[in-house]
Amino acid sequence: MTSILVNSRERTRFFRFLVVGTIGAAVDFGVENLLHRLFGFPYVWAGAVSFICAIFSNFYWNRVWTYPDSRSKPILRQLFQFTIVNIIGLAIRIPILRFLEPVITRLFQLLPENRLLLPPDAMGENLTLAIAVLIVLFWNFFVNRYWTYSDVES
Repeated sequence: MTSILVNSRERTRFFRFLVVGTIGAAVDFGVENLLHRLFGFPYVWAGAVSFICAIFSNFYWNRVWTYPDSRSKPILRQLFQFTIVNIIGLAIRIPILRFLEPVITRLFQLLPENRLLLPPDAMGENLTLAIAVLIVLFWNFFVNRYWTYSDVES
């Protein structure tokens, strides 16, 4: 974490990683909605395909733009490492969503509804998702930086 704070090159990489992740989220949501809503794929299958598409998109853009100097490792090895990191990130995210959301939603239910932007359940779900995204973001960035793209100098 301190490397991002003191090293401008690492800060640039982190910013690019955030942009790539945003593009990946758009790919994930776009493909899922396209497959499920337009073509009638079952929700879970559409979500699985969209997750895979987002991994490929993120891998490509991270390799080309965030870590263009990462070329000493074979591309398939990096893709495998990147995929493993993302699957573990998903495994971190699911329990956070499952177990933290009810607690946060209950806290929002204690507040007067006229003080909330959304209903308590929507507030709880969105805040929980934001927490999960932040935790997984840092997991993905640091593990990918120091494992998948370990051939890049600081």
